[in-house]
Parts: sequence; structure tokens; C-alpha cells
Amino acid sequence: MSKAPRQRQGSASDGFGRTGRGKRVSEGEGIIHGEVPSRDVLLKFIADHPQQASKREIAKAFGLKGENRVVLKALLKELETDGMVQKSRKSLTRPGGLPPVTVLDITTRDKDGELIGRPAEWPEDMGAAPAVLIRQSSQDRGKKAPAAGLGDRILAKIFPSKESTGPAYTARVVKLIDRRQNALLGVFKETAGGGGRLMPIDRRGEEMVIDPDGVGDAKDGDLIEVETSRNSGRYGLTRAKVLSVVGSVASEKAISMIAIHSHGIPHIFPSSVLAEADAARAATMSHREDWRDLPLITIDPADAKDHDDAVYAEPDTSPDNPDGVIVTVAIADVSWYVRPGSPLDREALKRGNSVYFPDRVVPMLPERISNDLCSLKEGVDRPALAVRMTFSKEGRKAGHTFHRIMMKSAAKLSYQQAQAAIDGRPDDKTGPLLEPILKPLWHAYAVMKRGRDRRQPLELDMPERKILLRPDGTVDKVVIPERLDAHKLIEEMMIQANVAAAETLEKKKQPLVYRVHDAPTLSKQEVLREFLGTIGISMAKGAAMRANSFNGILARALDTPHQIMVNEMVLRSQSQAIYSPENIGHFGLNLMKYAHFTSPIRRYADLIVHRALVGSLGLGEGGITPQEEATLDDIAAEISTFERRAMAAERDTINRLIAHHLSERVGEEFEGRVSGVTKAGLFVALPQFGADGFVPISTLGTDYFLYDEAHQALTGEKTGLGYQLGDTVQVRLAEAVPLAGALRFDMLSPGRKMPVGTRSFHKAGRRTPRPAAKPGTRPPRRRR
Repeated sequence: MSKAPRQRQGSASDGFGRTGRGKRVSEGEGIIHGEVPSRDVLLKFIADHPQQASKREIAKAFGLKGENRVVLKALLKELETDGMVQKSRKSLTRPGGLPPVTVLDITTRDKDGELIGRPAEWPEDMGAAPAVLIRQSSQDRGKKAPAAGLGDRILAKIFPSKESTGPAYTARVVKLIDRRQNALLGVFKETAGGGGRLMPIDRRGEEMVIDPDGVGDAKDGDLIEVETSRNSGRYGLTRAKVLSVVGSVASEKAISMIAIHSHGIPHIFPSSVLAEADAARAATMSHREDWRDLPLITIDPADAKDHDDAVYAEPDTSPDNPDGVIVTVAIADVSWYVRPGSPLDREALKRGNSVYFPDRVVPMLPERISNDLCSLKEGVDRPALAVRMTFSKEGRKAGHTFHRIMMKSAAKLSYQQAQAAIDGRPDDKTGPLLEPILKPLWHAYAVMKRGRDRRQPLELDMPERKILLRPDGTVDKVVIPERLDAHKLIEEMMIQANVAAAETLEKKKQPLVYRVHDAPTLSKQEVLREFLGTIGISMAKGAAMRANSFNGILARALDTPHQIMVNEMVLRSQSQAIYSPENIGHFGLNLMKYAHFTSPIRRYADLIVHRALVGSLGLGEGGITPQEEATLDDIAAEISTFERRAMAAERDTINRLIAHHLSERVGEEFEGRVSGVTKAGLFVALPQFGADGFVPISTLGTDYFLYDEAHQALTGEKTGLGYQLGDTVQVRLAEAVPLAGALRFDMLSPGRKMPVGTRSFHKAGRRTPRPAAKPGTRPPRRRR
């Protein structure tokens, strides 16, 4: 008689045993090892084991083989189609769940004194960020775990909680990223008696008391930095002392400082980092080829202070490649100056990337490195890593080689300057460059564009807006910069250089950090498909979508009243591009291998790729180390989070600037466009300002409004009148809150008759005396 398999000790409620990587699931109630589990069992397993939720690991955990693996694959696809699970790199997660490795900010303690953290960056359209209980352990796999405290930022391993109450997740500290900074930012409000209060600028912040002897030079309405002190007692507000006065909250300087502080962006270089940068000396010719006679040129924005890429193109004279071209891209050799484990390196990883605001840049590297030694200045010797790429006349890459070089830029041009020369308006500088350098570059771009057109990357029409400031730091106007062929030329050459870097490192079997972009989840595809159906555009259900499939959808909406909202809905359906040591390709660019290589001055990911190339190709000093290779998972998680942090800070600053710009125009009427529809109300964009405001559903009228997700509309139950994504409407500015970056509108347009058909209605709301909903912000733009 065969004995029943012994069950490993695990959760009494779920019947699962303790499962490490590759270990099987023990049989429990309703689970038979070797048979495909039910939907509910699969969903619980995926939620409880985020690090073991790839198709392969699930099959191994349940002991599935042969035909049962095919059944499992179909069941998982069904769950994904139904929106019950979503892809996270190669694993599956429950929607809204945390990835296995996450950056957390420790924000508070629970009633038992345990530390509670929340994700450092969390999309606002996903609701409140989940709380995570931080488990402090003195031992972690034989090594002492870092000790974290309130206010710290940590990299953590995430685990579903086994408790029925409290936070849904627990975490183990992997790495302490940033210690708590005592300086906090807020707005000073005077109180009777000479003291004051610190009014928080963050929704999670707290009000603090400032005693008269701690006020310093602060005046009512000033943005101030304070240092906290211990409470005078167990209860009551925290007491603080003014450290510095940043300035009036009306200035852009103050507004960008709010974003820097509220997102925890490091903006002051430690003295050890500055000392290392100041001590750096020009690179030598060791392991370098002398390319100083090659007339590489830089083409950048007119106001650029650092120049990390240069380009050159020429015809390929090889008889084996008739009418082909050779394109050379040279990138500043940051790896020569920023060595693994040095103070410069640690600070660069802590920042992850440079952050750009309308009035300033918070750089990843000190100016001595970014604006001097690593900036490819005109007529100055500079070290670089260069890739020489050969393309056929059809735009197919025939090959490429990497070189560590010394170069000397022949010219520094702006995009507008280079474009004007090609368009027949050369100036004194571009005139001599037109025939030998600029025209060959444009010819090479025309060749490369044939390859791009054949590849068909996703082509969304979402123009970026730029804020222009007055000398006093306030908003002058918002413009949409013209998209020139000069921009497209540099973009395509950088993309191909990035592809070449990934291909070379893969061929060398060298670990690296890829730039990956997953295909849209089936649940997001379904939302898009239902929406498109309401405007007469078909989209196959459950089909394997490619980037050109979305281009077809965009083409069908071109020059129709639905063009803008179709572009927005396609954008919302896309996944977020991230960094990962595991390659899943780049969906948006329609590329199988892609790694960021071209901006090591401002992105840590590119610096890692440079080091990997130097090491794997034997190009001298500054290569990647075994220690770095072993931590690429953690590095990728950190820099992906820091990128989202930068995007959020940039967006918040723009929202606050625009809100302040419009704060004196409360009561005025504007023409806008419905840019978002929720159960709580409507987001309305003012295109001329690049701003979004909110219309609470409680202010729309006396009708009861129904939320129609498929049509992206709010429709009056009695009248049938409503508002849909993309509608042009008239609104009145009812409120502007500069510190929150929020605008609230009153709707003036009566709405239009909404289409009748099969809809999935959800209760929304009617006019009641309850307070208006708090304005929010739009989802962040996707970055490549």
C-alpha cells in the first residue's frame, strides 16, 4: 500500500508547504500533486509566492508535466485575459500587487511599534499605496541585515503577509538606500505670540509647532527648511526650528524645491564626492584609439550644458555594400572617471538619473564631471566609447564594432541650427559643415529610416509641452516645441547604438541591464478593445498584439474627432518601460535587444552598460566588477524606481507652476478637453497651458450620473446627456491650489447626447451637499 505523501509544515489555512525556488507544493485540501489546480488555488499561489510565479516555476511547484503543462498555460492565459493576473517581467502577479523587490519609504509605526513602509513611487490611478510591515532581523542568510529606521528609504524583498489583519505585505530589508534627513520642507504660518506653524507640503506630512526662538528670519508664507526636535511630551505636535528660508512659494525655485524634498531626491553632493570629482584628471591614451581627426559633431538643445553624444556619417566604400552608409556614434566615457564602489559611483547610484526642472537640473554627477571632463566640448580632447555601424541601402544593419577612443568634437550645433542649414539657411558656422558633415548625416538618416519604417515601432502622437519662465522664475508661456528631422536623426542613431550595445554584450554572454518594455496585458487590451468598439474601430480579442497593430488603430483614428482620445487610450494601455537584467525585448520600439548606452552622464543604467562593454571587450580600466554583476537585479529595481521618482517630481513641479500661474485667474472661463473620466468626476485639460484640472461629479448637475467604462463617459441617468473622453468643453476655473498643484473647474457645457448601446454602467453619483472631491493628477508619461 502506498503511503500518502508527507505534508510539509505550512499555513494551516491554505494547505501549501514552505516553497523555496524549485520546491514543490505539498498536497492540501483540494490539491493533488501532479494535477492542474483550480483557478482559486492558482490565484492564491501567485499572491503568496511572487518570486515563484513564472509559468515554469508554477508547473514545478504543482508537479505538472506533459499535457498538464499545456492546460496550465491555457488557464494562466485565461486568468490574464480576465484581468485576474498580470505579467511582471517573467513572473505573474495579482493586479495592484507589489513586485518581489521594491523600494520602500518607512513612513510610520503601527500600534505595536513595528515599522511600516510604503512604495517610494506608486501610480495615483492605482489608489492608495499598500502598507508594508518591515521585518527587522539580525540575521539574513548568515549576514547581518541592515538596520532601518523611521524616515529611511530601503530596498526590500516583499512577501505576502500570513496574518489576517494588518498590512497585506511584509518586507525584509536588503539594502539601506538613504538615511533619514532631519531637514523637512514646509510653509511658515505666523501665530500669535511670535511663533508659528510649519504647514506640510506633502499629503502625508504633519503640521509642526515652531517656537518664537526657532523662527529665525522666516516670514508668513515663506517656504522654509526646518529641523525637528523631540516632542515635549508623549502627545501633541512635533516641534521644529527653522534652518533656512528658501523663499516665496510663488517662485519657481521654491516650487522645484518642494518636489525635490517631497520625493526625497538627493540634491546636495557630499564633500567626499565633490573632492573626488575635483581631483579627477584628464583621461590618458591608455587602451585608446586616436580619432581626433574624425569630424564628429554634437547636436543638442540650444540651452544644453553637457554634451554626451557626437555623430558622424559617411558612405560605405565597400563593394559588398553598394550605396550603404557607415554611422559613428561616440558617447562620453564616464566609466573612466566613475569607478565601481567609489564615492562618485555610490552617489550616482543613489540618484539613479538626473532630474530636469524648468529652472534647474539636479544632476546625477557633479558639474566637474558632467559639464567638464565628460562633456564632448567643441575643439577639446575628450575620451569616449564609440560604435561604428554599417547599414545597407535598405536600412538593415550589416555589422558594428565598439572602440575606446580619444576624440575632438568638430562643432557644437543646436537642433534648430543644424535643421536650418539642411533647409537652405546655413549660418557662418554651419555653412562650411554642410557638404562634408551635415548632408552625409541626413543621407544616413534617410537610409536608417527605411529600416525604422519597416520595423514599425509604436508611433504615438503625444506632443510634449515646455514651460518658458520669466526672469523672476514665474511662468511666461507654455509652448509645444517643433519636432524637427534633426531630433529624429539623433533619436534613431541613439536607438541603433543602444541596440548594438545589447547585441555585443549578449554575444559576449556578459550580464547587463536591459531597457525592457513588456507588451500590454490582456486585461488592458480588453479595456482598449471595448472602448474602440464604441467608436466603430475593431480590435481582435485576445490577439497577440505588436506595435504596428496599434499603429493601424492610430491610423484609422487619424483626422477624425476621436484622434486625440484614441492616442490617449492607446498610451494608457501600454506597460511601463523599466530596467531589468532579464531581456524580454522592447515592445514599443519593436526591438528584441535594447540597452541604454547613450547617456551615461545622466543615467546610471548607461554607466553599467559602458562598464560591461569595457570589461567584456578588454578595453582597459573601469570595467564592470563581479560584485556589480551579482547585484544587477537590485540595481535594476533601484534605478527603475528612481526614474519614476524623477518623472513624478518633474510632473508635480509643472502642475504647481501652472496652478500658481492660473491662481490669479479664478473665475475666468476656458475651453478645455475631457482628458480623463472616473467615477468621481472628470479631468479637463487646458491645452494652451499643458494643465489638467478636476470637475467633481457633485458639481455636474442634479441628474444621477452613470460611469460607463467602455465608452469612457459619464452619462445622466434621466437626460442621457453626458461627457466623454476627448470632448471639447467650456469650464470655469473655480479654485487653484499652487502648493498642491491642483485646479478645480466648474462645468459650463451642458453635455451631449451619449451613444446608446450595450454598456457596462457603474454607479457614479449625483449632486449632493458633500464636499468636492480632491483634485488629482494625470498618469505619468511613458518613457523609452
